Amino acid sequence: MQTLNRAYFEALDRDDPLAAYRDQFDLPAGHIYLNGNSLGVLPKAAKEKARQVVEEQWGQGLIRSWNTHDWIRIPQRVGDKIAGLIGADDGEVIVADSTSVNLFKMAAAAVKLNAGRHKILSEPGNFPTDLYILQGLEQFLDGQVRLVTEHRDSILDAIDEDTAVVVLTHVHYKSGAMFDMAAITARAHEKGALVIWDLSHSTGAVPVELNRVGADFAIGCGYKYLNGGPGAPGFLFVAKRHQAQLQQPLSGWFGHANPFAMRDDYEAAPGIARTLCGTTPVVGASLLEVGVDIMASADMHQIREKSLRMGQLFIELIEQRCSQYGFGLASSKDPAVRGSQVSLTHEQGFAIMQALIARNIIGDFRAPDILRFGFTPLYVRYVDLWDCVDALVDIMANDHWDQAAFKKLTAVT
Repeated sequence: MQTLNRAYFEALDRDDPLAAYRDQFDLPAGHIYLNGNSLGVLPKAAKEKARQVVEEQWGQGLIRSWNTHDWIRIPQRVGDKIAGLIGADDGEVIVADSTSVNLFKMAAAAVKLNAGRHKILSEPGNFPTDLYILQGLEQFLDGQVRLVTEHRDSILDAIDEDTAVVVLTHVHYKSGAMFDMAAITARAHEKGALVIWDLSHSTGAVPVELNRVGADFAIGCGYKYLNGGPGAPGFLFVAKRHQAQLQQPLSGWFGHANPFAMRDDYEAAPGIARTLCGTTPVVGASLLEVGVDIMASADMHQIREKSLRMGQLFIELIEQRCSQYGFGLASSKDPAVRGSQVSLTHEQGFAIMQALIARNIIGDFRAPDILRFGFTPLYVRYVDLWDCVDALVDIMANDHWDQAAFKKLTAVT
């Protein structure tokens, strides 16, 4: 293990091919932001886009902007751009609703497509909303399906002829552990099951090739690595081979074949548009498009290379400088199965993270003991890692975390 110092990290930043992207983001001065895996940073261009959409398109164009500014096509237009980030084709991805709503739509549709099978398979510790949505679907379809959770190491063996759909998060939100998408999808298809991949912690962070692995469905959010802003609309993917048979339960008017015919009877739109439900959140989708455009202009292989290097260096720094302070490593050291974050464990994790945040070094905490540090290569510098760990050493060596203010739980952790 090499001995690291701040000059080494500064040199990496000078040679970073992605360094110029940092100027496209409105980072507060003096902040180190290691929480882009939860909420991405504001793109500078989003401020002008917001002004245009609110003051000009809405303020002056009024309802005419559905046509003159093509608001009606935002779901498909932005969806096609996201498709290029996740290995999908045009017409397979659409921006709509929230991640939770999209999961309900896709899970219900998958169960309908695989009628006669009764098992929905996931893992314990999956992102809570995923499990809650699946529990709700199980209760709604009382007696027709049951949710079964299996430890991630046993998922392959748990897929059987009774499995209707497998629902997994590609990169785990706590540990950053990454499933082998190709292997699980292949096993599911071998057994006649379908798969829904949650890409919320993958899109814009790790290479994803949905069509190469033969994926069926996917969902994801727009406010993490895509930098779409808080509450940005989500997206969903449906492979073209499933679209004609797909029946989703929320058959709203935007998913109608001819919504402005205003007919009483529902007729599903052709293709991916049938997954739409209500009116597009135009402001949110417009700001999301700004973040997607930035991500689409970058080289995903360079993003992944920098992400992996950052993760390795951060782990080395923790081992070299913090080994005596009781931290555990919740993330894998194997870069092949780690997303773009490193998670540590500590019994005082919440207070320690609050002490870091008080110094404008922003990560986050996940119960019961996880400190999460997300690496978003388009705006995080290598030297930020050094400065973060340097502050962490000071906090631990001098017990700065041991203050009542840092132990008081907040509504959002």
